[in-house]
Amino acid sequence: MAAKPAGKPEKPSETRLTPIEIGLTAAIVAVEAGDPAILVAGEGLPFGPFDPLAHRTFEIGLRDWVEAQTGLRVGYVEQLYTFGDRGRHAQPDDTDAHVVSIGYLALSRLPDTVGVLRAAGAGFRPWYRFFPWEDWREGRPDILDATILPLLQDWASAKASPSEPGRALGRRERVRLYFGPGGTAWDEERVLDRYELLYEAGLIEEARRDGRPAALARDPFPALGEPMRFDHRRILATAIARLRAKLKYRPLVFELMPAEFTLTELQHTVEAISGRHLHKQNFRRLVESASLVEPTGEMSTATGGRPAALFRFRHEVVRERPAPGLRLGGRS
Repeated sequence: MAAKPAGKPEKPSETRLTPIEIGLTAAIVAVEAGDPAILVAGEGLPFGPFDPLAHRTFEIGLRDWVEAQTGLRVGYVEQLYTFGDRGRHAQPDDTDAHVVSIGYLALSRLPDTVGVLRAAGAGFRPWYRFFPWEDWREGRPDILDATILPLLQDWASAKASPSEPGRALGRRERVRLYFGPGGTAWDEERVLDRYELLYEAGLIEEARRDGRPAALARDPFPALGEPMRFDHRRILATAIARLRAKLKYRPLVFELMPAEFTLTELQHTVEAISGRHLHKQNFRRLVESASLVEPTGEMSTATGGRPAALFRFRHEVVRERPAPGLRLGGRS
């Protein structure tokens, strides 16, 4: 067999390499006047790039960015998820780096933040402004039956695009499972599933901003909660779902409480986070049986009515049980 003539080696096909940038994004939660609130800087969550020369760890970098942008020093912090979808920063230029963001959940006691937030536009906002369908404290939200479910059911009945990825559950099954039409139980932990289904169906502003065909075809366009820049509302949905789940097996709610509190204040905080109304006597029995709190021996007159006993978190419970949380029962 004749040898191949010598010559210039063949060049491999040229591939443009997109630079990768690691970002850090914080969903910082507090409870203000009985409502769960999220710290917003500008049009989204506090965020910034990770600098390996200045920051020894991601968490140190996150804390530095939050303090630089808001003046706030956060307490409890935990990593949520890594968000790296292409297009997550909405129509990037070809020369831009692809930003992979590491999302964090952080908890703060609001009184500690008074007078601290110094950046222009930084402040706490009620998180149900971004997710109005998640607040069931006063009953089933009107927006579900008036707007969301009719639009989702129309979308679920339409023929799927050939380019739509195959899924174990079809459109109808996911609408039923996540949004609970026809008597299906509402699962308060499926915050991210519901947000992503609304995005897929082209029903939220971020989908239209990102140029998704399902959203661009809608006229008029529905107003379903306030949008955020980039994919920050998706990160917030992840944080809400994580916090709601962890209330049931970790005493995280006390990271949001003052050192001393009444049982009514504790109940209102749990209701605010979970988005559900709880029966007063059942809640008190649950707290008592869980041995999460202990009386201080003092009384509070802050309500203006009958004095109420003050309690504090009983720290010994974390050594007594592996999962000391509030396992909430069915809806009242």
